[in-house]
Amino acid sequence: MTLDVVIVGGGMVGLSLACALGDSPLQVGLVEASPQTKEPPTHGFDLRVSALTLASEAMLKNIGAWEHVAKKRLGVFREMRVWDADSSGLVYFDGAELGQAHLGYIAENCMLQVALERRIAELSNVQWYRPAAVEEITVGRSHAELRLDSTRLRARLVVAADGARSRVREAMGIPVHGKDYQQHAVVAVVQSEQPHAETAWQKFHPTGPLAILPLPDNFSAIVWSTSPELAVELKELDEVRFCQRLDEALEQRFGGFSLVGPRGVFPLRRQHAQRYTEPRIALIGDAAHTVHPLAGQGANLGFLDAIALAEVLRDALIAGRDPGSHAVLRRYERWRKGHNHLVQRGMDGFHWLFANEGKGRCVARGVGLNATDRMPLIKREIMRFAAGLQGDFPILAQRNNKLWPALSSF
Repeated sequence: MTLDVVIVGGGMVGLSLACALGDSPLQVGLVEASPQTKEPPTHGFDLRVSALTLASEAMLKNIGAWEHVAKKRLGVFREMRVWDADSSGLVYFDGAELGQAHLGYIAENCMLQVALERRIAELSNVQWYRPAAVEEITVGRSHAELRLDSTRLRARLVVAADGARSRVREAMGIPVHGKDYQQHAVVAVVQSEQPHAETAWQKFHPTGPLAILPLPDNFSAIVWSTSPELAVELKELDEVRFCQRLDEALEQRFGGFSLVGPRGVFPLRRQHAQRYTEPRIALIGDAAHTVHPLAGQGANLGFLDAIALAEVLRDALIAGRDPGSHAVLRRYERWRKGHNHLVQRGMDGFHWLFANEGKGRCVARGVGLNATDRMPLIKREIMRFAAGLQGDFPILAQRNNKLWPALSSF
């Protein structure tokens, strides 16, 4: 089978690229190892959630997936409160200061996955290959060839969206630079006695940040980044004692918690591919980079990769250029690699500053947070950047924009 683009990896980022290429002249293949999508739980919420920025919300609308999102399962956050456990530092962000009704949403990954797959089903130029695994990749002058379990695919471009342990990236011999944060994230869903007030809460402890992310009603997702030893201890506590520890860690601000469903523990590591592109190959999402979850930017960076690449491919087609050529793909790499690196370094800086009990850094944290809170211009710039309202963002990250009408002559 000969296609224009083959996307390896049918997760949220790979699906976003496929949707962005929908209704285009390109014939697109989606290769995914899993046989079917896990539906959202009937009761409660899934453990894995993502914070969606305003830019990601705009993208989901522009690629036609937003109408399939189960709105009743979305948690909206209009404000954000960040404070430090070992100082008086506190900063408060409010979407109203930007003239926005909200700063973003908290969404279950599996719910977003279902919404994107429903949009894929509406697209005539996108074809699934699932369950299927890539056994071999060979790259030639004019195309790449993939050998799956029982199928061979030829494409002008292969996109690796197959996660942090990308088989495509490894097959191409693209090295990664990484850092182990020496932290694990404990994730769970809880219900609080006091309302979360549609606010994202984050408290910095010496062992790592604890985030309370609002879901509908009084439910919240927690992401508690801490030492590996404490993570194991927290996971093994009985439900009552775990909720007590959580309540204590948050200074009894929520009137107590009850646990909803199981807990999970995930190691935290940053990694960055040395290159995002080779001739006929492009990396997006976790295949290209991973980042500390303390600012909730991981999925959003992947979405921006996907729609930036889609825009580069569109422009190449308009100009009559080969969309899989290295010269074309280098534009995507220059566009996204610097931004992703900047965010990674920013997260590393926060991690270094807050994950330390030294008196000097403790004072600096308190002064820095309080000073930021008293500087509305700086606060607005931080919010605009974090919400995806500022920067060299792709067309599909901007409100009410489509990618493909310019190709009506094709």
